[in-house]
Amino acid sequence: MSVQTKLEPGTGTGTLTSRLGDTLRRAITGGQFPPGSKLPSEAQLSEIHGVSRTVVREAIAALRADRLVEPRQGAGVFVLDTPPVAGAAPLFLQGVDPVRVSSMIELLELRTAVEVEAAGLAALRRSPAQEEVIIERHYAVRACLNAGISSVEADFALHLAIAEATNNPRFREFLAMIGRNVIPRGALRNDDSEQDQSAYIAMLDNEHNDIVFAISNGDEEGAREAMRRHLRGSQARYRTLLREQRAPVR
Repeated sequence: MSVQTKLEPGTGTGTLTSRLGDTLRRAITGGQFPPGSKLPSEAQLSEIHGVSRTVVREAIAALRADRLVEPRQGAGVFVLDTPPVAGAAPLFLQGVDPVRVSSMIELLELRTAVEVEAAGLAALRRSPAQEEVIIERHYAVRACLNAGISSVEADFALHLAIAEATNNPRFREFLAMIGRNVIPRGALRNDDSEQDQSAYIAMLDNEHNDIVFAISNGDEEGAREAMRRHLRGSQARYRTLLREQRAPVR
């Protein structure tokens, strides 16, 4: 089985990644790859669409973040049986005060306006030392996730490192002024354990990976796109939560 629609030439790794991801997503939701089926190999997808293996890996990572596919060690990438509804709210936040959720959505909108540009500037302006710090902070978040402990502080440090790499101190000052509450689950959760949210956290790790990869590659537009997808995805998830939490009007 193969994806028949071939990508047309485009510019930028981020653009190609998004287009390949959309093509594969349509193939999955359209039934070309039914639940349980295996996607073509990385090499096959690279050849079919005329893109690098890096682009293929990033597109697969985006599908994995949406829980449409699951990589299996030594076997390949398989389509999951029941893809979740897009924008589903994280279960560990059920019962949170709607006023607090609404406030967090407002903050996420403000962050999107600032941090999307910060990611693009970081891709252009980062020094080798700053790039190394960003990568280290990313791995620190992942280490917390793997250990099942709170990653809020490490997550905040990653976003600060990206802001620092813009070499415009105002970006870092903006995030530092807000503090750790810039991380929604840190602001809304009373329990620091992250062992009950593994699927949600894996999705965040994939989103972070896309941002860090684009910055490291100097891909300005790709970095902006990855950060936008990360923050707008959070907005969508919390808006879903807000709708679920609101009491009906009587």
